[in-house]
Amino acid sequence: MIENLPKQVTLKVLVVDDHELILNGTIDLLKQYYPYAQILTAKTTQTALQQVEASQPDLVIVDLALPESPGDNAEINAGIKSLKTLMKRYPILNLVVQSSYVKALVRIKPDIDAHEGGFTVADKGLSSQEMLSRIDLALRGITHTKDLRMPPGEVKLEWIELLNLAFEEGLEDKVIADRMNVSLRTVRHYWAKIQDVLGVYLEDGKSLRIQTEKRAREEGFID
Repeated sequence: MIENLPKQVTLKVLVVDDHELILNGTIDLLKQYYPYAQILTAKTTQTALQQVEASQPDLVIVDLALPESPGDNAEINAGIKSLKTLMKRYPILNLVVQSSYVKALVRIKPDIDAHEGGFTVADKGLSSQEMLSRIDLALRGITHTKDLRMPPGEVKLEWIELLNLAFEEGLEDKVIADRMNVSLRTVRHYWAKIQDVLGVYLEDGKSLRIQTEKRAREEGFID
């Protein structure tokens, strides 16, 4: 499939990654296969959003663990937030998520499902040939997310918020209800839905809360 692509098509590609080695490696790969492409770079989510607005690229290749601005620490939530913003502002933008944290995309599954542009996922461990294949698919407007192995069923934003409040901030259900401005009964309903999607059920001798946290981290719902 790769061999049949036109190599002299002029493309504008934005590569977003704060790791110099990965950034340069991706640029080198693109230059080998798309020698006429204009390649732009960004190392923060802030710069990436500015570059897309100013340059209107054909394709954005983006990591998930990114700093929001220079001097900040790289965080998955920052990358997820910027990716969600990109899909909202540019519904037909072609995207390749190149990251070691692709499971975290489960947090914005409804946005990915609704996105009209190409959207592919490439773990950083993929070969160069497979990476080129994912770029090809994205440029053709194709969605390729089978590597995510997302749990069945819809994932709601309020579930992700609850998990973060419970396991990142260590809050109890009553405090979570107050923070989310919902009833305690609603919080318990959220727990039931999350546990059903994750396949976590009450077992003798096992803590349901501990098992839920373990599965939520394994599936990328929380870091």
